[in-house]
Amino acid sequence: DTVSRLLPTQKQQIVQFHAPLICNVVMACNNRALLPELDPILDSYAKNGWATLAAAIRQVVNGKRDISVLASLDGEDGAIVEAILSGLQDASTLPDPDAKPDAALAAPGLAAMIAAAGSGRPEALHMLASMAEQMVRAGGDMAKLGGMMRQLVNGERDADRLTKGMSVQGQELVYSILTELGKLVQQAVQVREQ
Repeated sequence: DTVSRLLPTQKQQIVQFHAPLICNVVMACNNRALLPELDPILDSYAKNGWATLAAAIRQVVNGKRDISVLASLDGEDGAIVEAILSGLQDASTLPDPDAKPDAALAAPGLAAMIAAAGSGRPEALHMLASMAEQMVRAGGDMAKLGGMMRQLVNGERDADRLTKGMSVQGQELVYSILTELGKLVQQAVQVREQ
């Protein structure tokens, strides 16, 4: 079904977005001299609505490396900690901290974050704000997309208004995001009807 096809993509997007954190944690676990650099990063995550994630990462840093560390985490936090645990076992599984997200994979992940932020999840809103900031700095269509995140979170779905002034590729990405948002709404309706 559609949901199971999207899950790996969303997980990949989450892991890629948090690649610098994941790699920093694995490096600090393997080289304890780097721990002082990791502490302020985890403090920042905790202060910005990611306290559960920061606490789980601290457990891993302090030596807890079994699956039980994932028990209290939601899907997004779990994907991050799972990537850290995997990276500790096999460094070749670590995401590239310098890789740019694939636009084709971006639509389902962005749509899921937009929907979560629109339903009031503060961690999703924070993550989207951070992504929007990066997009604006990238310039071009990405800057336009970054600039429209608030509109999308607030429910804007007019494709013509959203894609005004974008290249064909930028328009296709916006159309893909709108399509994915539509699918999420349909899924929510189906769940409520059951």
